[in-house]
Amino acid sequence: MKTIYILWLRQLKRYSRSKSRIIGSLGQPLLFLLSLGYGFGPIFQKAGQGNYIQFLAPGIIGMSIIFTSIFSGIEIIWDRQFGFLKETLVAPVSRFNIMLGRTLGGATVATFQGIIVFIISVIAGFRPTSWASIPATILVMLLVALLFTALGTAIACILEDMQGFQLIMNFLVMPLFFLSGSLFPLQGSLLTIARFNPLSYGIDAFRFLLTNSSHFGLGLDIAVLSVVSLIFISIGSYLFSKIQI
Repeated sequence: MKTIYILWLRQLKRYSRSKSRIIGSLGQPLLFLLSLGYGFGPIFQKAGQGNYIQFLAPGIIGMSIIFTSIFSGIEIIWDRQFGFLKETLVAPVSRFNIMLGRTLGGATVATFQGIIVFIISVIAGFRPTSWASIPATILVMLLVALLFTALGTAIACILEDMQGFQLIMNFLVMPLFFLSGSLFPLQGSLLTIARFNPLSYGIDAFRFLLTNSSHFGLGLDIAVLSVVSLIFISIGSYLFSKIQI
């Protein structure tokens, strides 16, 4: 447990000490929230779909979490190139604990990012239907962050250069984001595709808790996110155990 805690704390300290990283990671969510929220808001309302900010905010929260969590895997490649990972792996501790500590740290950082974007959304005009649902929303944020941090870790374990990781992540993250119902209502074929996208269930859970609207139901959302998280943690743990320095 001490190994997990130390590596978790390291991730948080690296995040808190990098003010540019905190500010920079908020740029894209802010751009989507303000430009799309106020740009397409009147069109969305005329179509009888209601307030677009209310619809968009849960999706932007999910976007900030997936981008932050999945790109945390690049730190494994960074640590491998600069020797820190070698020093960690030769320590007399379980590789599973090392991987779990890093993953929990990355997930916690991504959750903080989601909370910050939620606060910004409220300033921009978003209003949750019940403030009492906020603690449950934060727990779902952590679950979504854990899922995609584990996925980022698994992919980073089989790559050796940061450029390749960034290209693969962009190829993977953008379709996950745009096909999750974050920006557009799930209808027709988009709804069918979204059923195979784990991020869709995270966005749906956010909308259920924050705006009382849902396609799949909170129970199914939590079940899918939990099962997929366990699968990715298992895959990440196996691949991390096979890392060669």
